[in-house]
Amino acid sequence: MSPTTLDRQPSETPQPPVGDVTVTDPALVKRAVKAAALGNAMEWFDFGVYGYLAVTIGHVFFPEASSTAQVLSALGTFAAAFLVRPIGGAFFGPLGDRIGRQKVLALTMIMMAAGTFAIGLIPSYNAIGVWAPVLLILARMVQGFSTGGEYGGACTFIAEYAPDKKRGFFGSFLEFGTLVGYVAGALLATALTTFMAEPDLYGWGWRIPFLIAGPVGLIGLYVRMKLEETPAFQALADEAEAKQKALPKPKLREMFVGNGRAMMLCIGLVLVFNVTDYMLLSYMPTFLSEELGYDATHGTLILIGVMVLMMAVQIPMGRVNDRFGHRVVIGGACAGFVLLSVPALLLIRAGSTWAIALGLAGLGLLLVGFTSSMPSALPALFPTKVRYGSLSVGFNISVSLFGGTTPLIAAALIATTGNLMIPAYYLMGAAVIGGIAAWLMPESAGRPLPGSPPAVETEAEARQLRAANGPKTTAGEKVLVGTGAR
Repeated sequence: MSPTTLDRQPSETPQPPVGDVTVTDPALVKRAVKAAALGNAMEWFDFGVYGYLAVTIGHVFFPEASSTAQVLSALGTFAAAFLVRPIGGAFFGPLGDRIGRQKVLALTMIMMAAGTFAIGLIPSYNAIGVWAPVLLILARMVQGFSTGGEYGGACTFIAEYAPDKKRGFFGSFLEFGTLVGYVAGALLATALTTFMAEPDLYGWGWRIPFLIAGPVGLIGLYVRMKLEETPAFQALADEAEAKQKALPKPKLREMFVGNGRAMMLCIGLVLVFNVTDYMLLSYMPTFLSEELGYDATHGTLILIGVMVLMMAVQIPMGRVNDRFGHRVVIGGACAGFVLLSVPALLLIRAGSTWAIALGLAGLGLLLVGFTSSMPSALPALFPTKVRYGSLSVGFNISVSLFGGTTPLIAAALIATTGNLMIPAYYLMGAAVIGGIAAWLMPESAGRPLPGSPPAVETEAEARQLRAANGPKTTAGEKVLVGTGAR
């Protein structure tokens, strides 16, 4: 039986008493989803470009190193941005819980665009020497700092706008944006490396994708500035205003001590999500070309096809989450990675186009189990007053330690051991940890967010929910419509 807002198990976080009921505004929900997904698309456009141009970037910024060292240096610079992501999460997350989700998401959009645009302006190593990689690392750190507040805020924004019974569906659009951005970055990078002469590519062509971030960032900023605050946060702000108090800044101690179990579950879930994500989407192009000697262009086109397949399945899988629950979907994907990672990598190593495509497609479809569920499952681990901050901190700690380092660690382990099965073993280990977290997590699909009233699509649903929970009270019973106006 699919879960409802009224059948929570005793071991799970109890739902708030039904007094206020949020009746969502469909137009506002769609605008919120589009704005959040656009930021994620921009973030992953950069990741896609960087991953597919790793060899080129290594040549431009580390020309004196060997070819292997150039790739490792480029991937190391890629990983460096993840070192500051927890700092960005610790800064932007609590700020979003204090001044609002919308304002902070607009700020992270500005910083992301500026950092990406700056990479396109950095002179090469041949022009300014060691300052070129130094400036590259600094620009990546600006990106990492802003990204620290982006994903947690985008998840929170969509989750707090969406009706409970469709949170998985609307949340799945966030990672749909990821795939759109990644495919766009991959296609552009592939076009540049295929059709540009090598001197032009190394001289100025590689800059084009990064310079695109400027105008795209301005568009994203405009979209986000037009949004209104989420109903859940607005309710907290109105309550504080009625008491003539400002919302307090959440403390890190409250996130870890008061929500310690939820934080550990978040870190475990994000670990498997990001290890699998970065292994497939960021490292596989390098693995195919550098380790297997496969033609880089053909490998990229195959992976682009896999991502298009993932996009086709992503939104329907969001509905599956709403129907069967996050634990089933996440647990099933973890089991799939444990059982199928080795066979998939053996297919990839076989070397034929169809074998590589089949192996990557299998991993990609398993990854959809995470991309379709995490944007709605993770925000539901935390109460409203610390949701943005707790999710941002937990998410970025896990990404920094395990996700962003995945390409670098995989490449280094293969270089050290010579074992080309390392990626499969890495995926399996992450899946075991993720499976344990999925087993222990409370089911949240179709249920109110902790600390927030139930959210429904129509007034009729609100009345039905009230009737199911007993006689209507007089004082304090309200319906929140759209942004929380009562």
